[in-house]
Amino acid sequence: MSDLTFNKVAGAVLATGLAIFGLRELSSGVFSDQKVAHPGFAVEVAADTGGAAEAADVPPDWGTVLPKADIAAGQATFAKCQACHSLTQNNIGPNLTGVVGRKPGTEPGFAYSPAMQAFGAKTPIWNYDQLYNFLKSPGAYVNGTKMTFVGLKKPEDRINVIAYLHTQGSSLPVPAPNPKAAAAAANAGTTAPNGGGTGPMGSNKAAGAAAGGQAVATGSTAKPATGAGGPTGNGPGATAEHPSTGSGPETKPTK
Repeated sequence: MSDLTFNKVAGAVLATGLAIFGLRELSSGVFSDQKVAHPGFAVEVAADTGGAAEAADVPPDWGTVLPKADIAAGQATFAKCQACHSLTQNNIGPNLTGVVGRKPGTEPGFAYSPAMQAFGAKTPIWNYDQLYNFLKSPGAYVNGTKMTFVGLKKPEDRINVIAYLHTQGSSLPVPAPNPKAAAAAANAGTTAPNGGGTGPMGSNKAAGAAAGGQAVATGSTAKPATGAGGPTGNGPGATAEHPSTGSGPETKPTK
């Protein structure tokens, strides 16, 4: 290769190197390298303080809700339970006929888990409150039960299913309404939007009426139910069976 050709190649390599170096220096001058304390972008979200807090999921006043429950809707929701439960015989889960008012873990011919047997040993019966809480999350309510059903998360679904099961051989009467207990359940965990106290819709109006000297009905003088156990529907020490597991729902496919 001639000297002229070598000089051309060497010049081209040198020019390329100078161009790369020059562009790097130029870019560093245009785009400064600033270190940030926290990578990313801060997105400000205004706090929502105008809404009321979510009401606590507590058993309702059964004397009030059961007579008005949608039994047909409860039967439709109960279809989820029929993969494991029957109303005529034991299946993967125990027979649920008569489960409302039955002692947990006592359906003849069904092999209950040790956890359900222990639960039944300290629980007189499946009452409405017991059923309501158990149906929400069987595994959480009776730790160790073989019933793996995820549960019914909506309170109205549980109420309707319990109302339906009550029509299927229940031995537990519906208690008389207890307005005082119903008001307490409605107020649980509920805060008025303007911080003016707790309670269902209209609590602010009640507070304003009281401040203005107007009479406000609170239901505090309502006579509690004295029938089969008041708002819980079971009397002292009573407990309830699982609507989706009969006398102690034991097994349920994962939903």
